[in-house]
Amino acid sequence: QVQLVESGGGLVQAGGSLRLSCAASGRTFSSYAMGWFRQAPGKEREFVAAISWSGGSTYYADSVKGRFTISRDNAKNTVALQMNSLKPEDTAVYYCAAKTDYCSGYGCYRALVGYHYWGQGTQVTVSS
Repeated sequence: QVQLVESGGGLVQAGGSLRLSCAASGRTFSSYAMGWFRQAPGKEREFVAAISWSGGSTYYADSVKGRFTISRDNAKNTVALQMNSLKPEDTAVYYCAAKTDYCSGYGCYRALVGYHYWGQGTQVTVSS
């Protein structure tokens, strides 16, 4: 069992930055791929970024590539999402999730299927 708790959300002006953090419980954190997803009002939950268990591979949605950076610290059981050059369309509730199944390639990491553990979400609001 893994529990995930996100933090770091808030209100920021367009062009600003935020850093989200996700703290995980459990001794098997380092064996899970981790992902960040977001959901805006009235929209489906969508993939933002993911990182392999070792941190050696990262994946991003086209909409955030070059602006967001995902990282993890297995010693501290944390995964972070650094968000720069924020836009109003980045406004959403952001969730971190742990993928317990074996995964390879972008198509696998971006799919919601296989992410069995989810945090409660943290609100990010970007004003124009």
